[in-house]
Amino acid sequence: MKQFFADFSKLIKLRLTFLVVFSASVTFLMGSKMQVARGEIDGIAWGNWLILIVGGFFVTGAANCFNEIIEKDLDKLMTRTKDRPMPAGRMTTGQGLVSGLLMGMFGTWLLGKLNLETGLLSVFSILLYAFAYTPMKRKSPIAVFVGAIPGALPPLIGYLAALGHTTNFLPIDYQVAVILFLIQFVWQFPHFWAIAWVLDDDYKKAGFRLLPTTKRDKISAFIVLLSTMLLIPVSLMPTFYGFGGIYVTIISVAIGLWFMYTALRLFLKQDLESARKVMFASFIYLPVAQLALMFDFIIK
Repeated sequence: MKQFFADFSKLIKLRLTFLVVFSASVTFLMGSKMQVARGEIDGIAWGNWLILIVGGFFVTGAANCFNEIIEKDLDKLMTRTKDRPMPAGRMTTGQGLVSGLLMGMFGTWLLGKLNLETGLLSVFSILLYAFAYTPMKRKSPIAVFVGAIPGALPPLIGYLAALGHTTNFLPIDYQVAVILFLIQFVWQFPHFWAIAWVLDDDYKKAGFRLLPTTKRDKISAFIVLLSTMLLIPVSLMPTFYGFGGIYVTIISVAIGLWFMYTALRLFLKQDLESARKVMFASFIYLPVAQLALMFDFIIK
């Protein structure tokens, strides 16, 4: 059983799945709070929140499972991934496919119970991640842009899920949903590229081309720096549009400058240690920014 749970964790990329579910959960609470403030609902629908968590978990797990099926032979070449259940021979491709289909259908069904838009977006995210982003990783660095789209959908899905059956792709506060999507979309570029820099030697074994210039050089480091600079004004959009308070502004600027500083060090040094610090900063940045927005909503 211990090996089974370890393999299942690797199959669904548990830490990535947790981050996705966390993003959707935070924005669900924000959307619910906004409806309470408008008098549309009496309180947060915790049952729907639980459905979102479980459905989001299985949908994300399915997308990651399909990703590993497609990349099974490539995963055998990389140190980081060769012990995953399928490349290691502990799970067949057929078993992985059945697991992915069951998780995908069950998760989509759950999310569809919240509203049609949430279900459709979950299907779109699976298809784009598994069947567009995954094969493009060996062809062009543009894969990072493609992958950033499904990667930014969880906060949008969570926000729309909170609106229940009243949503219609353009809810009254659609600007909030779009801005939450944009923040996570822009964040993914320095996040992806920092990981690609750290794992570049391993990625080359499988032919992945994810760095902006496909190699560790000054231009790639400069593009990473630019992406962290762009994130600062994007993170201030909640303040500009009136749903982010002073605490959100202060925290967004503070963590944005710190993130940018780590990217500046990478630009100046172009070494693995600096890239690891950018990667670490990216893991801290997103949950802090999202929690700041959520708590700002709650205390208003």
